[in-house]
Order: sequence, then structure tokens, then C-alpha cells
Amino acid sequence: MQARTKHPVMVHPDAMKALQALAGTIEKGGVPRRTLELVHLRASQINGCSLCVDMHARTLKRADETDERLFTVSAWRESPYFTDAERAALALTEAVTRLGDRSDPVPDDVWREAARHYEEPALTALVLAIANVNVWNRLNVATRQIAGSIPR
Repeated sequence: MQARTKHPVMVHPDAMKALQALAGTIEKGGVPRRTLELVHLRASQINGCSLCVDMHARTLKRADETDERLFTVSAWRESPYFTDAERAALALTEAVTRLGDRSDPVPDDVWREAARHYEEPALTALVLAIANVNVWNRLNVATRQIAGSIPR
């Protein structure tokens, strides 16, 4: 396998700076780092971004995430390993990532449950995190970036 082209942010470094600045803002938003990584992993699974699935799973593993949780992120609804707040973040992630899959892309019940666990600054940081990982997924998938190609 090989990438179709250099990564777009390597060709346009100002884009990298902008996405990194957004990530820095998100990290200050009050969402636990582990939850953000779970969100990144789940969106990347949905989008089929092997580079991001690999990267975020490894990041979680380095942060002492359990194998059980890593193995069941894609089946979080049926798994006993996630907190209610994490479940709300994962549900919101799925809704925001799959905008075109339903007539009401982000249903009120999904939003209300997330808002029950995250106050406005954290909730908006969570939405930004979901949007940001979706940008990265689309860049990586479109240009066929290869899993494991980011230095560890």
C-alpha cells in the first residue's frame, strides 16, 4: 500500500497549524483526555480511517486503557465497560459523524443526554473534537494515508 499523495497538511503547513490550534483549544474544553481519545477512535472506525484507528488505539493503550475497552469501542452500547458520560459522548460522536444517515442527524435525545453529562464549555469542545477528527479522517481516507506511517 502507498498513499496517493503527500498528506495535505504537509503540502499546506498553514492547515496543519490551524488544525493543531483547534486541537489545543479542544484540550482546554473540559472533556477528559481519555474520552476525547475514545471519541477519536470511534469516529475513525466509522469513517474507515486506518491511520487514525491505529494512532488513537495506540494512544489509548499508552495511557493504560484496558484491552476490554479498546476491543469493544465499536460495540459500546452492548459493552459494560463505559461510563454513562462516555456513552453519551460516543452516541454524539456517531450522530455527528453520520450526518447523512438519518433525517434527524443529531436527535434531541442524543443531544440532551450529552448535555446532561457535559456543561456547555465541555459539550461544545466535544462537538469541536468530533468535527476535527472527522476532518482528519477525510483527509487521510481521501489521500489513502497508511496506518503506522506516523512515527510512534
